[in-house]
Amino acid sequence: MSKAIADLLDILDLEKIEDNLFRGVSPQVGWQRVFGGLVIAQALVAAQRTVENAVAHSLHAYFLLGGDPATPIVYQVERLRDGRSFATRRCQAIQHDRIIFSLIASFHNPEPRNLDHAFPPPDAPNPEDLPDEGEFFARFGAHMPEAVRRYFQRERPIEMRPVEPGRYIARGARSDPAQKIWVRTSGALPDDPAIHRAALAYLSDMTLLDTSLIVHGKSVFHPDIQAASLDHALWLHRPFRADEWMLYVQDSPNASGGLGFSRGALYSRDGALIASVAQEGLIRLKHEPSPNLAQL
Repeated sequence: MSKAIADLLDILDLEKIEDNLFRGVSPQVGWQRVFGGLVIAQALVAAQRTVENAVAHSLHAYFLLGGDPATPIVYQVERLRDGRSFATRRCQAIQHDRIIFSLIASFHNPEPRNLDHAFPPPDAPNPEDLPDEGEFFARFGAHMPEAVRRYFQRERPIEMRPVEPGRYIARGARSDPAQKIWVRTSGALPDDPAIHRAALAYLSDMTLLDTSLIVHGKSVFHPDIQAASLDHALWLHRPFRADEWMLYVQDSPNASGGLGFSRGALYSRDGALIASVAQEGLIRLKHEPSPNLAQL
């Protein structure tokens, strides 16, 4: 098992403080803020551990304050409902005596003998036909912003293969606000489905906000963009493995007033719709700061 996957499993294995109280930590990789997908995943793990049988099928979350990577995060779970078919939990992430993140998650006992349909995935080349991350870096590394280059030079728990790799890095040319990326964990995970759901929640925050900037010829790493996830919704539709390739199809139907809205759908290799995602985030031009949002 690679160190990156071992570290991911460690940060998803929360410390239990009391029945409804858990503690999580962040990897020490030099980031100024805690990665949003990490907080989503850890909050989901905390909430799931208070539910006996039902499994997560949807979550809705708000990022309230930036997290401090140097300080553990305490997750406080409130048991809102326990029914025969559904359970509902609220989870607050607390740091420095302040709530930095709030999540409500719904859990459902699966009902396999019922109505079933899904949109098919769009056409896309197989991940094996796309550059792996070594080839990707060799081809585009010289054109990457320094922050992106540092990211690609270290071992990571998530592997990504953009369908249009040049567009993913080389911004400046305006294009339709849509992209497709193959994603999976960079190594095998244990068989526990809860771990795979947490890993998918973790990676669902990756590249999504950036989609809203494609049409403007920019990225979240552009020097005149201040970007941050503000809210995040995830629906889990079908069983899956996060260590197998999934096609992450994204688009952004709207951006206005400094906010960008993006949607995503994750498909398995065999075309099953695994999950749907929606997110709104801050994409503020830095030369237009708002005095009322100085902390963002």
